[in-house]
Amino acid sequence: MPTMSLVVGLVVVVTANYWQLVRRFPKGGGAAAAAGRAFGPQWTFLPIGALVVDFVLTIGVSISAAASAAIALFPGLVPVRIPLALVLLVVVAGLTWFGHGGRLLFAVMTAVFVVVSVSVLVLGFTSPHAVGSAPATTDPGHSALLAVVLAFPVAMALATGVEAPSTAIAQLGQLDDTHRRRFGRGTLALLVVIVGGLTLALTALAVRLHIGIPAADSTQIADIAHAATGPGWLYGAFQLTSSLLLLAAASSSFQAGPGLLKALSGTDRAPGVLPTPLGRTNQHHTPYWSVLVYLFAGALVVLAAEAREQRLVLFYAVAVFVSFLVGLLAMTSFARREGKTALACVNALAAGAVAFTLAVNLLRGWPLLSLAATLAIAAGLYVRWTRAGRPTGIENAESAAEPIAD
Repeated sequence: MPTMSLVVGLVVVVTANYWQLVRRFPKGGGAAAAAGRAFGPQWTFLPIGALVVDFVLTIGVSISAAASAAIALFPGLVPVRIPLALVLLVVVAGLTWFGHGGRLLFAVMTAVFVVVSVSVLVLGFTSPHAVGSAPATTDPGHSALLAVVLAFPVAMALATGVEAPSTAIAQLGQLDDTHRRRFGRGTLALLVVIVGGLTLALTALAVRLHIGIPAADSTQIADIAHAATGPGWLYGAFQLTSSLLLLAAASSSFQAGPGLLKALSGTDRAPGVLPTPLGRTNQHHTPYWSVLVYLFAGALVVLAAEAREQRLVLFYAVAVFVSFLVGLLAMTSFARREGKTALACVNALAAGAVAFTLAVNLLRGWPLLSLAATLAIAAGLYVRWTRAGRPTGIENAESAAEPIAD
């Protein structure tokens, strides 16, 4: 509980920064826009590179976790874990091909998951089916505080969706700036309430029901649901909807990632940094070559991790926390220029917390690969931007990731 409470607390801190970003950039743009305005357009590529890596890892982790959820429900699928994950990957990419129609389907899946999760929680707290055997406390042989400090950065993958509302508002062309701000801030508030509430509630239920480390063919959240509801239809519904929720997360990255490549490809309002074919779209406004790029990258990640999300989660939060850090530093700079000392101090403290989280993750060793990929992509985009004559407007790449709906 202390670990997950710290995670949710830091999610609130990061969300508060994006609350400011939405107010300052009501037409969208997120950390990339903030970095470009605060430090110059060349700094825009760092958060953009971070987002490209984050989208690929979100696809890989979500698809792998969805396969794990299906295996927890049907253990006989263990031998085909990797083929199952690859099939799910292709299905999600295929639905993305149909643009907003595919997105709407996954949005419905997300809403259904919330309803089913609340049902599981209510039953688990009032009349659980069984209680696990994990001890309430253990002697780890070291400081419990140290365990919390080392554990919570990995769980910060929970925060990776915070960036989305600040860029998605760019699509709301039928609204003025005031209403886009309200929409973006309202979405951020709901994100904290729903994600934070469900996370803490499931953690509390795990403690109450003594749910510990899961078996190789299960997941902790599956064990929680099984103990709360038993092997009946509600458990099956929970596993199914949790799989669909994870596929929805992958779908979101399949929308945003190719959209970002399209915005950088020299079409529409975006600067021409990437090859033009990446911006070509079908009748559903889907940049199909960019979708194929993410499909290929996602497949490589799934194969490298053998479709096991726990092998990927260590890499997961690193890239997007680079984006968070740049955004917080930019907002600190804005506050200082405008003489808002208190706000500058709050943003600086938040930047320190994010930097600490990033550093602890990097100390694990392997997550350095995520940072290296982020820096390599950022450097590559910067070089192409320089060769293209440094076209203006690069800081608007995120807000131009999809056409504005009129």
